[in-house]
Amino acid sequence: MSIITSIKFSLNNLRANKKRAFLTMLGIIIGVGSVIVIMSVGAGAQSLIVNEISSFGTNLFGVIPGAADDNGPPASVMGIIVTTLKLNEVDDLIKIPHVEAVTAYVRGVGTMAYQNQSTEATFVGVNASLPDVESIDIAHGRFFTVDEVKSLSKVVVLGYQVKEDLFGDSDPLGQTIKIKKQNFRVIGYLDELGTVAFENKDTQAYIPVTTAQKIILGINHVSVIRGKVDVTENNDFVIGQVKEIIRNNHNIDNPDNDDFSVRSLDQALDVVTSVTDSLKIFLAGIAAISLIVGGIGIMNIMLVNVAERTKEIGLRKSVGATTANILTQFLTEAATLTLVGGIVGIIGGILFSWLIATTAQAAGYNWEFVVTLSSVLLGLGVSAAVGLIFGSYPAKQAANLEPVDALRSE
Repeated sequence: MSIITSIKFSLNNLRANKKRAFLTMLGIIIGVGSVIVIMSVGAGAQSLIVNEISSFGTNLFGVIPGAADDNGPPASVMGIIVTTLKLNEVDDLIKIPHVEAVTAYVRGVGTMAYQNQSTEATFVGVNASLPDVESIDIAHGRFFTVDEVKSLSKVVVLGYQVKEDLFGDSDPLGQTIKIKKQNFRVIGYLDELGTVAFENKDTQAYIPVTTAQKIILGINHVSVIRGKVDVTENNDFVIGQVKEIIRNNHNIDNPDNDDFSVRSLDQALDVVTSVTDSLKIFLAGIAAISLIVGGIGIMNIMLVNVAERTKEIGLRKSVGATTANILTQFLTEAATLTLVGGIVGIIGGILFSWLIATTAQAAGYNWEFVVTLSSVLLGLGVSAAVGLIFGSYPAKQAANLEPVDALRSE
């Protein structure tokens, strides 16, 4: 019996026992479908994270307080307050060749009020160079100046949602609002920006970093420093210079004693890509465990088939079928069963992945629908392999039956 004939024979058996075949294939369908969904959702989540980080531009670097190795997060990211970075670092870093702009950040959350309107929002203390670092355009009015930062001026630039909550359709320019009971004059506001790098820019208000430090927060450190490099190719040079300058400022001779960490966004992208790739493979491996369950189901049903078709096997052997013929037939049936289950699982996985991507896109996320050819081929290959592996024992049982004993069976 040729392979083609064996496949046709196997498909006829599937049609003859539809319910039993479906229940047998269910483990394979769920396993393969899960692998497809996880690979697709993982790729979509990866694209979301990468796109959000890339929206800042890969020619940015960040200085974060707290020591960290090259692959781990600094202490400040873990919620530990570290006060090693100072505002004067900004003046030193802007002097580095190829650095176009640098700003420090401090932030807090407080009530912002105008007349009888109020809202809870985030205030961000920054330098006058923020629009150059983050490429922010002021929709109306202006951003504050270097002199206003130096003089601790109480001026504020509102995010779109803060402006809407406090003023609605009215023009806020020149009006006075209260931020944590301090009066601030509105000098500008932004157009709607939405979420950028997982941060909602519309619910923020920007004030001079010195004002935020001395008048509102009562601190003398900064939370983070960001800088913009002219081109990405100069990131490594700039980062080396940044480390050297801050070590000198902090009197650090041994890099192992660094109380800060410096990262560029292109490095962050590499780390994120590496982590998400590993996570996808790990989760796909967990999902593939269900294929083992499906394989055991395949083996059980093939053993039942052997028992039900003992006389058929004896008859075929008595008219000249070889052990290899019987072995090939049952292996083909097992592989066909799992391959059909794999195809159904792939189709179901693709449809479910598309539904997730469509839902995420409708919610405003930059989520890509990704199903790679390699994941589809992997699903088909694994499903066929499961059939061959778990079908080999029943196939050997059938192939080793003696014709006389098989014909005598009831």
